Amino acid sequence: MDLTGRIKVLMNTQEISASFKKRELVLTTQEQYPQDILVEFTQDRISLLDGFSVGDEVNIGINIRGREWTNPKDGNVRYFVSIHGWKIEKVGSAAPTGDGVPMEQMPIPPADAEDDLPF
Repeated sequence: MDLTGRIKVLMNTQEISASFKKRELVLTTQEQYPQDILVEFTQDRISLLDGFSVGDEVNIGINIRGREWTNPKDGNVRYFVSIHGWKIEKVGSAAPTGDGVPMEQMPIPPADAEDDLPF
C-alpha cells in the first residue's frame, strides 16, 4: 500500500532500547480533506529518510500493523494500529530508462513515422 503527500514533520531518530530504534515523520495527504498521518521507519529503514526534508512531496510504501495490549492493572484490552514505512521516494523525480535518459526527456516519434518492425 502507498501513501502520497507532503512531509510536514520529520523527527529525530529515537533509541527505544539498545536493540531497537525508530524515526517518525508526519505526512500530510493532498486530497479534499487532507490528513496528517504518522509513519514510522524502524531499524535499517531509518537511513531511507536521509536526504528528505520538510516540504518534500513523497510517495511512501507502507504496511499497517495492529496489536493487542492488556493493561496489567485492570485487565482492560486495547488495540493499537501503527503505520510502518518500508520505502520512500520523491514524487516527480524522473525515472531513468536503460540508457540513462529520463523517460520524460525521450523523443517521441511523429505519428506518421514509418517503423522498421517486421510485424
